[in-house]
Amino acid sequence: MNQTMIQFFHWYSDGEGVLWKQAKKEAKHLSNLGITSVWFPPAYKGTNGGYSVGYDAYDLYDLGEFDQKNSTKTKYGSKDEYINCIKALKKEKIQVIVDIVLGHKAGGDELETFKAAKVDENNREKIISEFSDIQSYTKFTFPGRGKKYSNFEWNFTCFSGVDYAEGKDSHIYKIQSEYGNDWEEMIDDEKGNYDYLMFNDVEHRNPHVREELNTWAQWYFEQTDFDGVRLDALKHISYDFYKEWLTMLRSNSGKNIFAVGEYWAPGQLNLLQKYIDATEGCMSLFDSSLHNNFHTASNEGDSYDLRRIFDETLTEADPLHSVSIVDNHDTQPLQDLEAPVEKWFKPLAYALILLREKGYPCVFYPDLYGAHYKDNDREGNEQEIFLDKVDGIEEMLIARKDNAYGLQRDYFEDANCLGWTREGDEEHEGCAVTLSNKEAYNKPMEVGKRYAGKRFADALKRFEEKVTIDENGWGNFPVPAGNVSVWIPE
Repeated sequence: MNQTMIQFFHWYSDGEGVLWKQAKKEAKHLSNLGITSVWFPPAYKGTNGGYSVGYDAYDLYDLGEFDQKNSTKTKYGSKDEYINCIKALKKEKIQVIVDIVLGHKAGGDELETFKAAKVDENNREKIISEFSDIQSYTKFTFPGRGKKYSNFEWNFTCFSGVDYAEGKDSHIYKIQSEYGNDWEEMIDDEKGNYDYLMFNDVEHRNPHVREELNTWAQWYFEQTDFDGVRLDALKHISYDFYKEWLTMLRSNSGKNIFAVGEYWAPGQLNLLQKYIDATEGCMSLFDSSLHNNFHTASNEGDSYDLRRIFDETLTEADPLHSVSIVDNHDTQPLQDLEAPVEKWFKPLAYALILLREKGYPCVFYPDLYGAHYKDNDREGNEQEIFLDKVDGIEEMLIARKDNAYGLQRDYFEDANCLGWTREGDEEHEGCAVTLSNKEAYNKPMEVGKRYAGKRFADALKRFEEKVTIDENGWGNFPVPAGNVSVWIPE
């Protein structure tokens, strides 16, 4: 069966503990659509307690179990609800992918005094002050949990930098450390060194930190029996750390844990490939280059040459390490990396990731369920956002599950109309797909002689008429203007 992931949340997912309950309720429906894995948001307590999306990680051992940060439950529910929801998905043979945030910690419990120096925010290699005493919230004692599960206490030696100093202006401060006054090695020189992202930056060169994060990973696996991990903000974490961490996790769990990382570098395929090489292929990456192409194509309309849609993408260059997306929680409207794919183009984009042979596609929650939220834009003005469910998304998911198999023939000769066919295999019939970013087209394509005399119907119901396949296995497949059609045997 074809693998298909869903990101079962977005930045503005409902709070008050509803997400785990909803996922449990949706398990059967997701299975029927052919979803084989669910990526959940960070499930541990963040510094904003019951309001935290989860990327401001506070206590990795608190899965909604302890009264900390003014809440026992996380935004998504209690620990018991989380475990029950995972069991419901596994009963439907759906794998669970957990979100891992190990680059920073937030919401420290106590101030500590230590030496640090300011760095230039645009070139973090450049120290612009003397090392002197500052105070920051770098001591984590987890008073609500105490010593349950772990007695490890985080202090300033566990961090390489902070962005808060008591009584001083907000800035990035490099902590003076026995592990060096430089940052950890990254694969790129963006901002001089982009190790520091936010909050208290974790010092992965500290062997006690590495040991604790390995111990925690084993604990988390034993609690939840997860099948995969989504690794947050790889651009800001030592590639050596995750290579070791994943090796230990797979060894300790006795399971070939799937891993996909977020290295966000739109239009920079070379960096994605460089990271995969540096980590010796131990994880897949989200194809930020393909998302960038979708975003561009959706804004350029019929002036965009669709034949270029896979140019400079990980899905084309290294499909075995590519997880393809149309949008995610960072690219959705009103977020920092806002770059949404326009509504009209989304059905085309989903056809391109769901119905072709390369890559491991990931569906975004609002594209399957819709979403409505409010937030401030970059100018501080409140905006109300309505994201509609993508037209035809369920039919395309089912076509992926039932029809997107076998030999693929591409018909990419036209700048404004792409087509391809899948011949099917011994267990599945195939399909034919046509898409256009301009006017309506008819595209002659071969589906194979096994379909001679058969009729194909448009699963998306754009057309009522059928396409009859000739004795040579060819058919003339139409597509509406600026749209997509998915043709399957009657």
